[in-house]
Amino acid sequence: MTGRTVVVGNGMAAVRLVEGLVSRGVGDITVLGDEQHAPYNRILLSAVLEGTHRPEAITLRPVHWYADHGVDLRIGTRVVDVHRPRRVVELADRTEVDYDRLVLATGSIPTLPPIRGLVRPDGRLHDAVHAFRHLDDCTRLIEAVEGGAERAVVVGGGLLGLQVARALAVRGVDTEIVEGGGHLLRSQVDEAAGTVLQRSLERLGTRVYTGARAVRLTDAAPGAGLRLDNGVTLDTDLVVLTAGGRPSVNLARRAGLTTRRGVVVDTTLATSDPDVFAIGDCAEHDGRTPGFVSPAWEQAGILADRFAGGGSTYDGHRTVARLRATDLEVAVLGDADHEGGESVQMSNPITGSHKRLVVQGGAIVAATLVGDLSQIGVITQCFDRRTVLGPHEPAALVMPPRAAPARDAAATALPDEAEVCACAGVTAGRIRACSTIDEAREATRATTGCGGCASTVAALVRG
Repeated sequence: MTGRTVVVGNGMAAVRLVEGLVSRGVGDITVLGDEQHAPYNRILLSAVLEGTHRPEAITLRPVHWYADHGVDLRIGTRVVDVHRPRRVVELADRTEVDYDRLVLATGSIPTLPPIRGLVRPDGRLHDAVHAFRHLDDCTRLIEAVEGGAERAVVVGGGLLGLQVARALAVRGVDTEIVEGGGHLLRSQVDEAAGTVLQRSLERLGTRVYTGARAVRLTDAAPGAGLRLDNGVTLDTDLVVLTAGGRPSVNLARRAGLTTRRGVVVDTTLATSDPDVFAIGDCAEHDGRTPGFVSPAWEQAGILADRFAGGGSTYDGHRTVARLRATDLEVAVLGDADHEGGESVQMSNPITGSHKRLVVQGGAIVAATLVGDLSQIGVITQCFDRRTVLGPHEPAALVMPPRAAPARDAAATALPDEAEVCACAGVTAGRIRACSTIDEAREATRATTGCGGCASTVAALVRG
């Protein structure tokens, strides 16, 4: 296709799309991002908070990369309207940018929970309250910790909440988690797995309140008091909001595009306007929004192929989620609670391990792994390929290994076709073809998603 491609958004889905377009020789690309930073790995913000990564280490592509490849990148640029009849987008300074194809990659936005006192009468958030969505949010939270904050309450027990709680705890902050649902990670795992996770967190020194909602924030010098609906009040210096988020659809809605929870797209990722497309967390296909990086990157690859003249289509995504938190190991493949089939599971709360496979017709259609990820490579490969297993193989996959192999040995034993990076869909063979970690990162984009494959990639490069 010829003509100008304008991408609204500069997050992980947008950068993957631009990479795909550049590699296919598609030019005349403009990227409009409202943050003042080059695109970065949002999943690894908790690693920056923890102190194991510098902010610059999570940059996906530096600003000069765009210039070097002829891409017009405009950071700190907010789009306020799309005028579809004229095929232009209007910016906050009232200038306009024309397009032939428009891609909405606006992601999701946090929502404030209904907690009284969260917002002061003048419209500002309470001084103790912090969101955790952007790099600037992360920077402000680090400044608060380094400024002497000793206690924190994380509101939300999902993937982000657990990552933030562990990062704060590693920094020496006395941290508590408040989760309104009956167990942690309630959108990804069952109650048994959530219970194992809670016990593991409490052994690591983080108190967890499930089935409780924060209802009021009050000043309680020094710091603040967060009152729960069970009558408990938690004294704290910091309240970090990680619960609640929704696809960013205001721009699409004002433009008259079809929206429900997200911006509705078809199998070509086109919206109700054939010249406007949507990918990532803002896109809704078949009633579902991604919420994870791997389907967003899959959509970006498909759209890049189509813009280059290919015929790829999007038929829905697989859920692959990995918790990135020190001393906590969680992986979720598919939707174990809604897939039909038989469950094979093993749980050992004492060791902090829980594994559940959902098997349909002999193939793994979903899996939940907590604590022990020694078989994650094999399980992911079987899940991706819908490999038909023998009658005793599922049970063998959930049993703990008699002797845990060294991490390097386990990685180097992987067959070439085994997937080692679920976010980018990279196999062991592609990693082995690289001579350094930097080369593997540049050539395959492995390690640039959730980061869970970093140690395996390092072992394969060394091996």
